[in-house]
Amino acid sequence: MSTKALPAEGEVRRAVVRAEAGRSLDVGEVTALLAASGGYLDRLMAVAARVRDAGLEAVGRPGTVTYSPKVFVPITRLCRDRCHYCTFVATPAQLERDGQSLFLSFDEVLEICRAGAEQGCTEALFTLGDRPEDRWPEAKQWLEEAGYDSTLEYVRALAIRVLEETGLLPHLNPGVMSWAEMNRLKPVAPSMGMMLETTSRRLFEEKGQPHYGSPDKDPAVRLRVLEDAGRLGVPFTTGILVGIGETLTERAESLFAIRQVHREHGSIQEMIVQNFRAKDATAMRSVDDLGLDEYLAAVATARVVLGPSVRVQAPPNLVDLAECRALLAAGVDDFGGISPVTPDHVNPERPWPDLDLLREVCTEAGFSLKPRLTTHPELLDAPWVDPRLRGHVDALRGPDGLLAEGVKPVGLPWQEPDGGLVTTGRSDLHATIDTTGRTGDRRGDFDDVYGDWSVLREKVQGDKVRNAPALLGAALGGDVTAALIAAEADPAAISRDQALTLMTVAEGPALEAVCALADDLRRSAVGDRVGYVVNRNINFTNVCYTGCRFCAFAQRKTDADAYSLSFEEIAARVVEAREAGATEVCIQGGIDPELPGDTYARIARTVKATDPDMHVHAFSPMEVMNGVARTGLSVTEFLLSLKEAGVDSLPGTAAEILDDEVRWILTKGKLPTAQWIDVVTTAHSVGLPTTATMMYGHVDHPGHWVDHIRLIADLQRQTGGFTEFVPLPFVHQSSPIYLAGVARPGPTVRDNRAVHALSRILLHGLVDHVQCSWVKLGPDVCTQVLNGGVDDLGGTLMEETISRMAGSTNGSRKDVDELVAMAHLAGRPAVQRTTLHQHLSRSHSPVLSDLSVSTS
Repeated sequence: MSTKALPAEGEVRRAVVRAEAGRSLDVGEVTALLAASGGYLDRLMAVAARVRDAGLEAVGRPGTVTYSPKVFVPITRLCRDRCHYCTFVATPAQLERDGQSLFLSFDEVLEICRAGAEQGCTEALFTLGDRPEDRWPEAKQWLEEAGYDSTLEYVRALAIRVLEETGLLPHLNPGVMSWAEMNRLKPVAPSMGMMLETTSRRLFEEKGQPHYGSPDKDPAVRLRVLEDAGRLGVPFTTGILVGIGETLTERAESLFAIRQVHREHGSIQEMIVQNFRAKDATAMRSVDDLGLDEYLAAVATARVVLGPSVRVQAPPNLVDLAECRALLAAGVDDFGGISPVTPDHVNPERPWPDLDLLREVCTEAGFSLKPRLTTHPELLDAPWVDPRLRGHVDALRGPDGLLAEGVKPVGLPWQEPDGGLVTTGRSDLHATIDTTGRTGDRRGDFDDVYGDWSVLREKVQGDKVRNAPALLGAALGGDVTAALIAAEADPAAISRDQALTLMTVAEGPALEAVCALADDLRRSAVGDRVGYVVNRNINFTNVCYTGCRFCAFAQRKTDADAYSLSFEEIAARVVEAREAGATEVCIQGGIDPELPGDTYARIARTVKATDPDMHVHAFSPMEVMNGVARTGLSVTEFLLSLKEAGVDSLPGTAAEILDDEVRWILTKGKLPTAQWIDVVTTAHSVGLPTTATMMYGHVDHPGHWVDHIRLIADLQRQTGGFTEFVPLPFVHQSSPIYLAGVARPGPTVRDNRAVHALSRILLHGLVDHVQCSWVKLGPDVCTQVLNGGVDDLGGTLMEETISRMAGSTNGSRKDVDELVAMAHLAGRPAVQRTTLHQHLSRSHSPVLSDLSVSTS
């Protein structure tokens, strides 16, 4: 620890007093707590113990301290990082010299796990270095020869074998993972982990500091992993490493960073406070070990900051038994993994404590030491644990959620959940939403799923969203006339500032000029005809556990409005669509964790078997990623399987706003921008065209709208795969984020006109078709945007439950005559089209003398 600017005694005293009173603490006060010693440390530890005891009481396990009986599986000691305190990592030459393989083989891993199962272990801790193939050509070659694209793909395959052949539960600790990689690993591991260690950029950026030259120790990167785990619903273990040169303030900031993630997602099951121990043959071999008092202050402060709901762990082999007693007094309630079979390969010089002796220490301190699973009991239920792991978990889980007494793991098949779609709840909701309506204004677990809205409201109002001062569309200045001249000369090439000027500044006559330009561009691109497609939406299930904060559609299986259609019901809806003259079915549904991975392909095959000529426009990028995670296929492989099953094109929904800071407020980051881009561009590359959408008017601002449209333009330049662009105004009435007071009540009519007009301008020459959503806008506003760059009305739909459940009052179906009438109100002919914008024979021209409104 740096001794620079240690808190004064008075600061420590005041901070302890505030902690004793249960007051909120800032970074300065927590820094002071971390410096507590003597009597102040005793008082701090007493506070931490009370917080811990309250948390155990709340979950029905008073006086219970836990540990996980495990085997330590060092998949590989290769790593691309160069941490100055690590002896776990080795080079290929060192491993060869010691007669060790670069990676453990399947047989070696299974031998370790079978030995653990015989001894009653239930956890297989997979530990390894970060992405060794990026540094070592030997590692890349080994993986290629074994048939794997990456270390993490190999880890996934190993986890499945361990589950199937030993029954041990994998706890994956592979370092930094992307959102997509974690999404692929979640179905094979009930928990994962990665030490945050520290948020100190100094220790990462300054030459000579312990994390210098280690790309995966970038604090921003590691925090993103914690956040992504929360968004994916992964029970996650993290922690801080204390004594590696961080200041007390940096230590405090690290604790607050972890607390923020947990408050946002509830996903931090366990917080490890690990004390630095110097090791020979490292760059930090001469650095002093962390002193006991400083360690106890760190543990107690972590407990106070993290609160009662997070388990606080201290590794028992990095202290002696007497010190374990002190750790209990400081608020610890978990001792982590302890193995009767394998050493601690990260700290091989520190043997695990004898369990009988540790249990005796706990008993003397008034606690019962009990074994647990890899995942703590509070995070063992849906949606935290993937359904494919339910059998493995339940086979070991006792009534209290800890390890059942006397149980030993047995290998079980790792497979998709049995069965197909099952009809439950209100399968008629697609129709009755327009008559009977919903049974309530929101789902029954609104507060649990959608989180602490006061915190979220502060995030928006506190300028945590980029450019938040512009949330209400404040003008950024600029010359509308100059921007219009530039747009007339080269529409898609105008600058961001020029586009933002037209999007925000143009009012009155200036707005009319923008819309007139957009309409001229529309006329030159596609003519005057207004397209529409006769189609039917099939929202095959509204059971969804992603917790998107704007969505009123998502239900739990137990909610009164929940439904899932059987394949027979889907086929019946296809027949109804064909009888109504439809050429397309648009198929989307909720993200139900119990859906088998082949559901999407089976739905497509069901449609094609029912009507081979029906165009299947199906499955959003979010659904694609769900299918990728559930099948183990790559994005390319999964999309090819959908294409083979009969999918003809994809809806480019789930785009919302392609800005991660906004997305993480709206959706908890369930589909990061990069992943949405990857899905749609991969779809284009395999011959599946997509639409592109933008949902606007919530916590975003005009700068986001411009950036989103410009990004779509850039992607179209690369792939040419977008068939149309569809701006989707936020429908606020029953949306959770609006009911909580966080979001605005949707865009204004003026904003709707500007967005549609700028969509045409910025996409000119790239995406020919700009569509308006009659469901969300209504006929009057549709008429206005049809005179401002729009050339398409979308589909007849026949079933649009999603918008109706959000509060749309514009119905969920339109007859062809109604769509034609909307086009005629704008003075434009209407023409029926296919999904891919080929005109069909039916065309309707307006009789201007019959119109009751002006078309000028």
